[in-house]
Amino acid sequence: MRRSSTFLYSVLCFGYAFLYLPILVLMLYSFNNARLATVWGGFSTRWYSALLENAQILDAALLSLQIAVVSATVATLLGTLAALGLNRMGRYRGRTLFTGMIAAPLVMPEVITGLSLLLFVSLQELTGWPSSRGANTITIAHITFSMAYVAVIVQSRLASMDHSLEEAAMDLGGRPFAVTLDITLPLVAPAMAAGWLLAFTLSLDDLVISSFTSGAGASTLPMVIFSKVKLGVTPEINALATIIIGIVTVGVLIAGWTMLRQQRVNPGH
Repeated sequence: MRRSSTFLYSVLCFGYAFLYLPILVLMLYSFNNARLATVWGGFSTRWYSALLENAQILDAALLSLQIAVVSATVATLLGTLAALGLNRMGRYRGRTLFTGMIAAPLVMPEVITGLSLLLFVSLQELTGWPSSRGANTITIAHITFSMAYVAVIVQSRLASMDHSLEEAAMDLGGRPFAVTLDITLPLVAPAMAAGWLLAFTLSLDDLVISSFTSGAGASTLPMVIFSKVKLGVTPEINALATIIIGIVTVGVLIAGWTMLRQQRVNPGH
């Protein structure tokens, strides 16, 4: 038993080191004074100042945030409607096809998805919309693949949810639409929030699909970082990654603190 515990503890430590040690090294080298990211030249914050003065990276970061917020919001709405349709409408003709269409973006390679969306965008010559490739086409592409993730998350919550509250509300005279707004949506709100966060992260992190659907003057942050990495990683990129890691860490800590506080207030739930 003792040897087993020691082995499991060693494997756990190795796993955490494998995941987080490179991140810690990256954060350390963001304070490097040298121009090369792999050579330590002393402690300095010069690359953070250079990052804040880099208009290309700041514009790309702002564009990525705007696309991520819009695409995550629309994907959450459409994904929730799709999940409600699959969970509430029972058996109907075309259900299997509809389920397969929702699940397809989850297993399809991003290159295939990017090519298909590129062909869709190319239809502008026939329809006149969208007028050109740019932020709008990237947003449409991100909505298309991220809504599938939201639909799966919300559908799993609906499948495991206790429907007695909805049935009681209908027995008391509640209309289906009012019951959905007053009972169902508040119960699935945590799943919708999780889906929104996942869609936001997928949009902010996407490189392949954005590269297929972007146009001149519409470069997202992953595209800019990838173009700079091909020429050689600089401490400026390390500084940007450190800032992103810091923001994510603060968000995770706030979410954990909120959940812990709710558990203390409502220990029975």
